[in-house]
Amino acid sequence: MLDPARMDDVLRRGAPDVATRVTAWRSFDDRRRKLQGELDSLRQARNAANDRIAKLDKKSSEFAEARDSMKTLSSRIKDGEGLLGKLETESEQSLLMIPNAPHTSVPAGASEADNPVLHSWGEKPQMSFAPKPHDELGKNLGVFDFEGGVRIAGSRFTVLRGAASRMSRGLINYMLDLHIQHGYEEVWPPAIVRRASLRGTGQLPKLAEDMFRLDIPVGPDHVADNDLFLSPTAEVQVTNLHMDQILDGDTLPRRYCAYAACFRAEAGAAGKDTRGLIRQHQFDKVELVKVTTPEDSYAELESMREAAERVLQGLGLHYRVVTLCTADLGFSAAKTYDLEVWLPGQDAYREISSCSNCEDFQARRAKIRYRPGPKDKPRHVHTLNGSGVAVGRTVVAIFEQYQQSDGTIVVPPALRPYMGGLERIA
Repeated sequence: MLDPARMDDVLRRGAPDVATRVTAWRSFDDRRRKLQGELDSLRQARNAANDRIAKLDKKSSEFAEARDSMKTLSSRIKDGEGLLGKLETESEQSLLMIPNAPHTSVPAGASEADNPVLHSWGEKPQMSFAPKPHDELGKNLGVFDFEGGVRIAGSRFTVLRGAASRMSRGLINYMLDLHIQHGYEEVWPPAIVRRASLRGTGQLPKLAEDMFRLDIPVGPDHVADNDLFLSPTAEVQVTNLHMDQILDGDTLPRRYCAYAACFRAEAGAAGKDTRGLIRQHQFDKVELVKVTTPEDSYAELESMREAAERVLQGLGLHYRVVTLCTADLGFSAAKTYDLEVWLPGQDAYREISSCSNCEDFQARRAKIRYRPGPKDKPRHVHTLNGSGVAVGRTVVAIFEQYQQSDGTIVVPPALRPYMGGLERIA
């Protein structure tokens, strides 16, 4: 939840809907503040009336007049408190729809076209033939079963077979092993999350249409809380490990990595952005999450970006890093780096990882704080998250960058120990 003191900063995003939401929140908040002041005055008047009544003769006309006046005051206070409760609820709901404020280092921009390139790694593969897209390569090799996925679950679901399935499993282990070697604690979280968890990290209420909600009957033989969802990203589960907690400052930063299946009901027209394994309703991802102090969070963002880059470098995949501009920034993020891998079959770069510092935005919503010292007042932590990295899109990148003229796929050397020594998919 955005710190109300930073309401002007969020307008840097430049989106008309953000300005509209800020205006709506300010209207609720102004009414709430005004009513709160009126109630404070009424309560003071009631207290004064109480003091006056205590000094009057109960049989006097003045006593009856003062008693009636106090009843009127009490009635007005009761009505005002009811209205104040509604205004507080409306103000909070309005605040939940306002995104995070961009960090001062985030470049201004009107679209993703304004995202500056920070740097790139490696070179585009030089091919003496016309490169094919991954979906065509995988289908020709018999390892991407798109029709099977549709029969089982509908559009945007795919069955991986044989070497593609083994590559996906190997990538998960490769990524986790790499992150653990660099100080991350592995977590294996549930795939189902509560509404409160999604609200805590900012997916709800803003992104409700992208969620898969579970319709579970309530009864003695069923889950008591049916307000459950399939998780869209392990960021939700791992960040909310510390929901409603006050952490010891000496234990920060905390660095986690987690594999999880992710589920998103994303809308979008068919095309290059949705073909093959791109933008599936179910996909696999290794997630990185950090919980740290405000003083250290931006240094931790840089090291998180380096951790995601380390995965792609180990696999020998050419990519670039861009800094998201104000218009392209995610809802909960104060600053984000995107890693974009090169896909020669599409002649384009595609996002494979996003690394974001959410500052105290999620911590305020999920009530995650830390105590710097034993007697210090608790402060909100800063939370960070990043893909370390998306497994399906890594399969896509390997297929397209390592494709050969005969349609076979060379397995990156770093991945071969995780695939039983397999050197080529044929």
